[in-house]
Amino acid sequence: MSEPITVPGALDGERVDRVVAMLTGWSRGDVQQLLDDGAVVVGGKEVAKSYRLREGDVIELLAEPEPDQPPQADASVPVAVRYADDDVIVVAKPADLVVHPGAGNDTGTLVNGLLARYPENATVGDPYRPGIVHRLDRDTSGLLVVARTPVAYEALVEQLGARSVERKYIALVWGHLDARRGLIDAPIGRSQTRRTRMAVRDEGRPARTEYEVETEFDEPVTSLLTCRLETGRTHQIRVHLNAIGHSVVGDGTYGGKRDSLPLGRPFLHAAALGFDHPITGERVRFEEPLPAELAVVLERLT
Repeated sequence: MSEPITVPGALDGERVDRVVAMLTGWSRGDVQQLLDDGAVVVGGKEVAKSYRLREGDVIELLAEPEPDQPPQADASVPVAVRYADDDVIVVAKPADLVVHPGAGNDTGTLVNGLLARYPENATVGDPYRPGIVHRLDRDTSGLLVVARTPVAYEALVEQLGARSVERKYIALVWGHLDARRGLIDAPIGRSQTRRTRMAVRDEGRPARTEYEVETEFDEPVTSLLTCRLETGRTHQIRVHLNAIGHSVVGDGTYGGKRDSLPLGRPFLHAAALGFDHPITGERVRFEEPLPAELAVVLERLT
């Protein structure tokens, strides 16, 4: 999903399929298929491919066409490997790096970089997302495990489904929470008003986030939390914390971007990852410190 597109005056009266194709670089055929699938909405509503846009209309893209071919190796993408053996790789993903390719974004992703170092990954799991068993948002940093063999892939997917993988995040949020510890148990689905966003909705999929307050700050009023995922919905931590009135600092999508503490990305970091090794069965655990752009924010607060 990309950021919403506001139609400029120069495109007033143009067909939606032509405009989306022009602005994204996707083919008209791919755009028309997305329109048929209801994945292109204008003003929160599905529209036909012949719909004529008006200046100020907001176009939201809920999906992308499949890439034309499986991802290719790209040695120019740096990959910070924290652990590797014959079965798994644990990497530290920086913010502003997409995990796997999509249409119009077929290189420069973590997967492309991994294939340059581990070409055998091309045959593991989904050929368009080789080795990937879970993801982090583009603007979230931290730890990710990647499978190197089909056996490891299946075992890790099973552990994620059984909720036995430890995923601990560090988040800085606005305000002071009423409870030092809590469990946010609220289903998440696509927002009805902004279809590129997620929201707490009764019709959504079950989602559970545990949190604990580590430190409170008074200038500005913020709190440092550790969060643990029981489920892995899109934008889960960001949506849940926003729903209880404590948006993640720097998160412009969910109300966390404020001038009193400027930050170019959400203050959200996957700090610890634990799982049973898919071959040996041994419990393994990894930790990753905050990246510099987040560490400096904490230094300003203390």
